[in-house]
Amino acid sequence: MPKLFQHKFPDNCSSPQRGFWSAIDVWLKKPHVINKRLCGVKETESRDLSAGELRLFLADDGLHEAVMSLCCSPSSPTHLQNSPWSFSVRTFIPKTNCYGQNLHKEAVLKDFEREQVTFIPFEEDVEGKVSFKKSNIYLIQLCTEATEEWALQLHVLTEDGWVSDGVACPNLFWLSSELLPKLVRWATESKTSEFKSTLSLLPVEKYSLVYQHLKEKYKAMVKVWPEVTDPEKFVYEDVAIATYLLVLWAEETAEKSLTTRQSFVDLGCGNGLLVHILTNEGHPGKGIDVRRRRIWDMYGPQTVLQEKAITPGETFLFPDTDWLIGNHSDELTPWIPVMAARSSYSCRYFVLPCCFFDFYGKYQRRQSNKSQYKEYIDFITEVSQVCGFNTEEDCMRIPSTKRVCLLGKSRSYQPPDEAVSERRRTHFIQSRQPSSGVQRSDIRTDGDCCHGNTNREDTSGGTWGAGFQPRDKVERVRNCAALPRDFIDKVVLRVANALLEKTGGGSCSDWNQGGSLSVSEAAGLLEPETLQLLKNECGGLQTLLKNNYQVFKVEGGVVYIRDWRDATPSKADRRRKQITPGALKTRSCWFHDHHPQGCPFQAQNCAFAHGPEELRPSTRPLKKKMKSFVS
Repeated sequence: MPKLFQHKFPDNCSSPQRGFWSAIDVWLKKPHVINKRLCGVKETESRDLSAGELRLFLADDGLHEAVMSLCCSPSSPTHLQNSPWSFSVRTFIPKTNCYGQNLHKEAVLKDFEREQVTFIPFEEDVEGKVSFKKSNIYLIQLCTEATEEWALQLHVLTEDGWVSDGVACPNLFWLSSELLPKLVRWATESKTSEFKSTLSLLPVEKYSLVYQHLKEKYKAMVKVWPEVTDPEKFVYEDVAIATYLLVLWAEETAEKSLTTRQSFVDLGCGNGLLVHILTNEGHPGKGIDVRRRRIWDMYGPQTVLQEKAITPGETFLFPDTDWLIGNHSDELTPWIPVMAARSSYSCRYFVLPCCFFDFYGKYQRRQSNKSQYKEYIDFITEVSQVCGFNTEEDCMRIPSTKRVCLLGKSRSYQPPDEAVSERRRTHFIQSRQPSSGVQRSDIRTDGDCCHGNTNREDTSGGTWGAGFQPRDKVERVRNCAALPRDFIDKVVLRVANALLEKTGGGSCSDWNQGGSLSVSEAAGLLEPETLQLLKNECGGLQTLLKNNYQVFKVEGGVVYIRDWRDATPSKADRRRKQITPGALKTRSCWFHDHHPQGCPFQAQNCAFAHGPEELRPSTRPLKKKMKSFVS
C-alpha cells in the first residue's frame, strides 16, 4: 500500500494550481537550488506518451504495475491507464562525481488534469543498460481535502525499500520535510525572476567538471590570502568566474574552429586572481589596476599585472585582444563595451556589473517599476546594443547578490558599416553627459557589493570626452572607523541609554538588558548634523552600531543591547571566535564604565578591561612571509 506524506498550504491560499506547476518546474529544472549536492540537471528527452508507449517504456518486470499502483492511489485507475502522459527524462549532474561513468537519471510523468507528477529514478551504464530503482519511485500531487484546504501530498510505494545516496536519490525524510514545504512555498509565492536562470548559456555538466577541477587546484589560496577581504568569498567567486569564462571560450573554440587560445585583458583586475587562473589555464592575457595589491607578489612572473590608471580613450584600445573583461569594474563598466567595439571588429567583452555608474558619474534612476539593479543591467545592455553587439545575459553561480553578467560575442552589423556604428556610439555617449557640471563618481567599493577593482587615478589627454572622472588612487575608508572617537562614543551612549530606558525582558531580569529600537527609530534620537556626518559614511548609523559589537546586537534592522551571558547566540555570533577568560584585554568594558548596574561579569570572566589597570598594550605578531603561489 503506498505511503502518504502531506504538507498543507497556508489558509489564505485559495487556488494554488498555477503556482503548483511553477514550483514543480523549479524542482525539475533547477533542483540544485534546494539540493546543494547537485550542480544541476540536463533534460535529455521530452515528449508526450500514450498509455501503450508508457507501458513499453516501463517494460521492466513489475515496473509498470508499480507505477500504476502508485498513480492510481490518489486517482481513477481507468483515467490514468488510458490518458496521454507528458514524459521527460532528466540526467543529474552532481557537484562532485560520485557515480563514475554511470549516469543517474529520472523519468518524469506529468498528469496536468489530475495535477500530479511521478518520478521514476534509474541508472544507465556506459553501455546504455538501464536499471530502474523501483523502490524509489515517488509521486507528488496537489489536492484539496474535504475541508477545502489545499495540500501537497507525497506518495511512495514503501518506506522499507527506499535507498538513498543523498545526491540523485535523496532520503525520504528530506523529501517530506524539506522538499514538500519548499514546493508549497514556491507555489504560494509563484514569483518570476527579473533575470535568466543560472548558467543558461553554458552546458552545466561541463561547468561542473571544470569548477570542481579549479576549486581543488586553487583552494590553497584560501590559506595564504594576504588581503583583508574574506578569502573564501573572493577565491571561490573568482574560481567560479574563471570557470564560466573557460567553458564559454571552450564552446566558442569548438563553434568557430579556433586554433589558438583566446587572449584577454582584465580592466580593473583588483587582486588579480582571475588573471592568474586564466593565465595558468593557458590563455594569454594581463590585468590592469590603478593600485597594486599585496597578493600580486605571490603569483609569479607568468601572471602579468600592471599598475596603471585607465581612462577611456585612444591609449586604452586593445586591437590584438580577443576579450575585454570587466569583473566588478565600477566606473569603467559602461565603457567596456565601447572600448571593445572600438578596439577591433573581432574584440568581444564580458562584464559583471556591480556598483551603478554611468559614463560620467553615478547612474541616476529613471524607472520606478524595476529594481535598481535590473534597471542598471538594462542600461548596460542598451550601451552594448548601441555599440553594435548582439548582447547576451546570464546569471552566474557566485557568492554575491550581483550575479548577472553581460556578454558581447558578436556584432549586429557588418564591417563596412563601422563608420555608421561609430557615429551612433558617439552620439549616445554624448547624450549621457550631464548638462550642468560633472558629478563625481564617488561610491565606496567593499564588502559584498564589489571587489574594489577600480580605476582611481586622474589622467589627462587622449580621452573620448571631457567629464569622465577616475577615482583617487588612495581609497578613502568610509566604514565609520575613521570618525572621531568622541563622536562615536557620543552616538553609542545616546542609543544605548535610549535602549536601557525601555522595559527589558528575558531570563536575566536582575540586570537591565534594555528594550529594542529599529535603526530608523535610533536615527531619530540624533541631531541633523550628526545624521549628515553619518550619511557620508557607507552604511551610516547601522554600520556604526554594528562596529560597536561589544555594546549592540543588530539583527534584521533592529538594535538591542548585547547580553554577553546569552546562552543562545545568533548565527553571526557563532561564527565569531569564542572569548576565553584571561584573554588579552586591549579595550575597556563599556558596561563596566557606562551601564547603571555595571558589567554582568566579574572582571576575571570579562573579555574587556574593568579599569585602566587591566589594560595591556597590543603586540601584533609578525606577518607570515608570503610564499609565491605558482601552479
